[in-house]
Amino acid sequence: MNTEAQPQNSAAPRAEDLVELEIGPVAHGGHCVARLDGRVVFVRHALPGERVLARFTDQGEKSKFWRADAVSVIEPSADRVRAAWPAAGPDGVGGGELSHVSLAGQRAWKSSVVEEQLSRLAGLDRKVTVEAAPGDDEAGGLGWRTRFDLIVDDKGRAGMRGFRSHDIKPLKTMPLASAAALELAAEHRIFDGNWEPGAQLEIVAPANGSQGVVLINGEPERKGQADVRPNAKRNVSETVVVDGVEHTYQVAAKGFWQVHREAPTLLAQTVLDMSRGDGELDLEDATVVDLFSGAGLFSVPFAHAVGEVGRVISIEGDERACRDARRNLHSFPQAEVHVGDVAKVLADGDHGAMAGADVVVMDPPRAGAGKVVVEAVAALEPQRVVYVACDPAALARDIKYFAELGYELGDLRAFDLFPMTHHVECVALLVKA
Repeated sequence: MNTEAQPQNSAAPRAEDLVELEIGPVAHGGHCVARLDGRVVFVRHALPGERVLARFTDQGEKSKFWRADAVSVIEPSADRVRAAWPAAGPDGVGGGELSHVSLAGQRAWKSSVVEEQLSRLAGLDRKVTVEAAPGDDEAGGLGWRTRFDLIVDDKGRAGMRGFRSHDIKPLKTMPLASAAALELAAEHRIFDGNWEPGAQLEIVAPANGSQGVVLINGEPERKGQADVRPNAKRNVSETVVVDGVEHTYQVAAKGFWQVHREAPTLLAQTVLDMSRGDGELDLEDATVVDLFSGAGLFSVPFAHAVGEVGRVISIEGDERACRDARRNLHSFPQAEVHVGDVAKVLADGDHGAMAGADVVVMDPPRAGAGKVVVEAVAALEPQRVVYVACDPAALARDIKYFAELGYELGDLRAFDLFPMTHHVECVALLVKA
């Protein structure tokens, strides 16, 4: 979607003014596109086809585009529902910008975004269906976060920042949090309003029901203060079931782990299934390279699948995550963990060990892998690359880089692992042509 527009000569509307807008298509980032006197306006809390009254939140006269929040709906979309999280509505906290959209509408929204990014950035026309995670329909798209972060305002109240704002909006609950996470928050009186101003709080409640942790400024919380004792609990136990086998992980509470209660198992199973294809590849004895491997979410089931003769080589830039991965892979001598920037390790590493890998798995940060990493992966000449992406634009850019190096997009699945938000998780298979 081309949203470029030249700035107009008309004066910018005042922030307090309400302007009637006709809402156009969705755009990547959680908003829809409208136009006012030829200028693009990105509108949150709206839906395609609606007529709304909107209040501008960013309307500089020299800006190429403006931003606005829909505060009143004149003609609603059939996909509009009563907001599941009103505190994330106009002038509210960030992180729930689609709570006014039906679950089916949210998935259609995300499907269109993935399709548009693939078309615009990778030159591919591909229909995409965003799949629900198990249990989300029954829960109304709520109660899925096993981890959530809060910040304390100047009155000691825990809350979240407003969208594109430093202002902290105090909260009384967190509807996206799992029941276990909310129980942990209640136990530690998170929403009682007695915290040190500016404190960062993180609630971590594993999906398997094992003991959770509350962190304050990155340290375990104890009686409202940071617990710096060496023996304070800093890890949690997570469980993932792949190919019917249960794997247990020890993960740093302040480290990275998929936040949706079903995401680890769903993604790990999908990645292994795509690696095998429809019987094209038997993973037993295979060599697998796992890039941006974190605490070993994918490395562990791969190590089990390749067997004692196979090999798993994991590369991760975060030292803490690598410590977790080594612990989680301790019983698999066929697995090895390398710490360092992925691009640098690929450039400087032992390509003899990785060259000709059967599978390369990559789960890069939101910005994507980038051209340098893609070129290094292609140089290994793997049969199959399985790419896990939390940003469809970054995925599409990297798919194009792979295409230039002889890899075609095969299977592509998209999962709604962030209901009530615009985020979507994709798993893509790239096969050497």
